[in-house]
Amino acid sequence: MEFKDYYKILGVDRAASKDDIKRAYRRLARKYHPDVSKEADAEARFKEMKEAYEVLKDPEKRSAYDQFGANWKAGQDFQPPPNWRREYSFSDGAQSFGDAGQFSDFFETLFGQSRGGGFSFRTGGGRMKGEDVNATISIPIEDAHRGASRTISLDVPEADASGAVRRRQKMLNVKIPAGVTAGKRIRLEKQGGPGYGGSPAGDLYLAVEFEPHPFYRADGRDIHLELPVTPWEAALGRKVVVPTLGGPVDLQIPAGSSSGKILRLKGRGLPGKPAGDQYVELKVVVTPVGGEKIQELYEALEREHDVNPRAKLGV
Repeated sequence: MEFKDYYKILGVDRAASKDDIKRAYRRLARKYHPDVSKEADAEARFKEMKEAYEVLKDPEKRSAYDQFGANWKAGQDFQPPPNWRREYSFSDGAQSFGDAGQFSDFFETLFGQSRGGGFSFRTGGGRMKGEDVNATISIPIEDAHRGASRTISLDVPEADASGAVRRRQKMLNVKIPAGVTAGKRIRLEKQGGPGYGGSPAGDLYLAVEFEPHPFYRADGRDIHLELPVTPWEAALGRKVVVPTLGGPVDLQIPAGSSSGKILRLKGRGLPGKPAGDQYVELKVVVTPVGGEKIQELYEALEREHDVNPRAKLGV
């Protein structure tokens, strides 16, 4: 019997929300509904996506499906764990599924119609590692520099005393390692879905993303910063103080610098082997004329320094 990857059928991630699943189903329904679609395989695709939606839209059925879903690939030969004995009955009856015969053998094996008109998921004596769970954690970039501990709340699958799988809010302590970069995953062992038959729970993987920062931007371990400087600091070459994640440092601006010039502070990015650098892009800021004396200085500069910065533009 062929295993069906319901997430792949709907084109959604395994961590997709209920709203994401609904939107994906509606989008595909408009494309493949047999009454409107001109696709050659529209009817088959429509039945397949409807089956996927019937399972993934229901929290209990989705939790049950998720327990073994990560261990199989679409199209792979599938057999349920042996000696399935325990029966989990679901609350919605056959009417919510329409004609049960329209669904695949794979669906019928997992959610076959029970005597009472509902659908059930049968499990029991088999052993299978729990589902790995994927989620995202958003942190300040400062936490990635120095490391931190965070408490997060997640909606995770969990087996109760009778073995039934439910979703509940769970508080977890997460250690943010110093030097972690955006896109990296933090693994929390055995914090994923529950295992079958005494097998261990799956793992929880948290993908790291950085919260927006008012002036830092990360690129891997490197940090980018736009630094405002005055015209005289850029022209004369002055030493200025620059903020970094590790604290302020002195930076020598080369004389004659212009806006857009990039200077490097080696090793001042996120820690690691090797540590990242901080790249400082100069932005020359013209201060408002503040009084007659300043006005006269600007006018003297204009007379003495006859330069056309637009010459390269042919004007």
